[in-house]
Amino acid sequence: MAHDKGYIAPHEAKIIKIRQLTETTKLFELKFVEEHLNPLFQNDPGQFVELSVYGIGEVPISITSPPTKRGSFELGIRNVGNVTNAMHKLKKGDIVGIRGPFGNHFPVEEYKGKDLLFVTGGLGYLPLRSAFRYAIHNRDDYGQIFILYGDRCPADVLFPEENDEYEKREDIEFLSTVDRDDLMCWGGNIGVVTSLFPTIADKLDPKNTVAMICGPPIMYKFVNIELEKLGLDSDHIFLSLERKMKCGVGKCCHCGIGDKFVCLDGPVFTLRQIRTLPEALM
Repeated sequence: MAHDKGYIAPHEAKIIKIRQLTETTKLFELKFVEEHLNPLFQNDPGQFVELSVYGIGEVPISITSPPTKRGSFELGIRNVGNVTNAMHKLKKGDIVGIRGPFGNHFPVEEYKGKDLLFVTGGLGYLPLRSAFRYAIHNRDDYGQIFILYGDRCPADVLFPEENDEYEKREDIEFLSTVDRDDLMCWGGNIGVVTSLFPTIADKLDPKNTVAMICGPPIMYKFVNIELEKLGLDSDHIFLSLERKMKCGVGKCCHCGIGDKFVCLDGPVFTLRQIRTLPEALM
């Protein structure tokens, strides 16, 4: 949405729906107050917006909905700071400010015909959801689709109903795990997300597979090792560094790593690019 106001100053958006995902995470669906802006807003998978809660502040939030959702968009938000705490107190009908979308994207569209491997952990599910749901909505354009998802415990698992639907589909392989199950209520795999790799190792064609990853930095280190063991090229491994962003337009320098700004040059980088940026995964 290439409007100066939406780049520097926010457009007003109304909260039209709120869904409680976990004890600390909510999904907000929003529409712009100026109706003519809604069909103009188009995000690519992995992009983000700057969310303003008036009187409190602004924070970058990745877009959770895929580009195939038109007329409104979704933001998954965990209550972890002043702005997100204030956002969690808002109700349906309340008004916030939105700038963007900003940043580059996961190249789902560019790799039609390829096999896709999505690997996510924790809150990384929220931005990566826009990418794998886009691929699912355009299922005939791709080869195999694998989704590996890990979280800390069953109570933190995001979108369990959607995950159940993925598990039932024969044209997608969705695997999930939790680090621990203290209440013994999970019934599935227990371990970190890399413990799921042996299940798919023999099914992957490394020369035809593109991997897209979003999660905590510590997860990237071990996922990258597994992907390279499988033989994936570092130019076909894409990671999001969205956790490092602040202003969204390269002015605050908060997200500077090496000679790159995550908000302008990213947030999505190939593994080959990240290896030239030693601070990227710190």
